Amino acid sequence: MPNPLISYFQQFRHIAADDARLILAAFELKSYKEGEYPFKGHRVCSEMYFVCKGVVRIATHNERGVDITHFFYRENNLCTILQSFNEGSITPTAIQACCDAEIMVITKTRLMALYAELSYLRDIIDDINQQHLIHKVNVRNRYIGETADDQYRLFVEQNPDIALRVPLKDIASYLGITPQSLSRIRKNIR
Repeated sequence: MPNPLISYFQQFRHIAADDARLILAAFELKSYKEGEYPFKGHRVCSEMYFVCKGVVRIATHNERGVDITHFFYRENNLCTILQSFNEGSITPTAIQACCDAEIMVITKTRLMALYAELSYLRDIIDDINQQHLIHKVNVRNRYIGETADDQYRLFVEQNPDIALRVPLKDIASYLGITPQSLSRIRKNIR
């Protein structure tokens, strides 16, 4: 059975067996329990992650200390804090496992070495990152102007698997409502 990372890349281009071995050797598989952080934030994000199993969230705390979820990534997705990764800048944003997760991790140094050996890989990852950015904007735009009830319905409709696997507090922070409000909304929808 092919590795999920290689299968994911092969959606964009054929990956030869020798190249697949090089790619896989550069990544390290790590396990995280719910609530653990692959990346804690408040430093430079110098790793890229591929979610093999589970769900992670991209999150920060605002100036009042309120937890804000910006986005969720489920299986078969690459993620990082892109601006920090690309620019080498410190970011307050973190990546947290919303449920038990298995994640393949590559450092920026190892990725740059892979780019030197497999020049087409940069194009694949750049395309993936561009698609992710467009997807994020489109998803967030769908929520604009909707009531909290409708936002939750839309979230569940678009992400039924995530809605079942992540803590309600994370969904509430993504929707910009309190966990108590989300509990009321869920009760009224049933």
